[in-house]
Amino acid sequence: MNFQWASQLGALLVSLLLCMPASQAQTSRLDKVLASRKIHVCIWPDYYGISLSNPRSGKLEGIDSDMALELGKDLAVSVEFVDSSFSKLIPDVTGGRCDIAMFGVAVTPARAKKLRFTQPTMATDIYAITSVGNRRIRTWADIDKAGTVVAVIKGTLHEPVMRERLKAASLLVLDTPMAREEEVLAGRADVFMTDFPYSRRMLETTDWARLVAPPSPYHISNLAYALAPGDDKWFNRIEKFVQDIKSDGRLANAAARHRLEPVVLKN
Repeated sequence: MNFQWASQLGALLVSLLLCMPASQAQTSRLDKVLASRKIHVCIWPDYYGISLSNPRSGKLEGIDSDMALELGKDLAVSVEFVDSSFSKLIPDVTGGRCDIAMFGVAVTPARAKKLRFTQPTMATDIYAITSVGNRRIRTWADIDKAGTVVAVIKGTLHEPVMRERLKAASLLVLDTPMAREEEVLAGRADVFMTDFPYSRRMLETTDWARLVAPPSPYHISNLAYALAPGDDKWFNRIEKFVQDIKSDGRLANAAARHRLEPVVLKN
């Protein structure tokens, strides 16, 4: 009799667990972060104005690395930065290497299938960088012509966008920003595609780069923080943080420090 009662009770508990929403059955990442008193934040350490690792000081400089520290303060936890990249973004976030990715991640349909994005913090168009000595490329209209070589980084939003938009030019997909820049500087590629923050890096730190801007919006992308899917409790806490930094001016002040006012979203 006791065995029968125990079996029925066990079956009831299993049924309750199966009916319970996944968000309740599993511990939220928010609880784990607060319990460990540490948050792991994925960044791309070569992203100028966003999360750049300064080779001289060894410190991170950029709007998103600043906001990661603000998030740590709001949660009363320490921040541990985890080096990532756009090609490793999805496995790093979904595989648990970090609790959140904060490095100017563009919201794309492909990424949205695998990740959960907050409301955007910035929005940027696509720009081209060529060399001052390049005679083929004078305006945006010169880019998509036969014989032109357009370089992009593998895994960035520029790869699928330019693969779709280019009709006559050739697309060159490279693994690193340095390789992309070297191809243009050596003349093996005519331009490389980038966004507003990285275009500033080229203009401010080199003497050979020349900006080619589209005459009208070409492909505006929202930049946001990326989380693993599900976990409403964690997502809602990060959404509140984003709304807070917009409302209290922390995001706008960081944009001013890093000269990103043209792309920051205040509302």
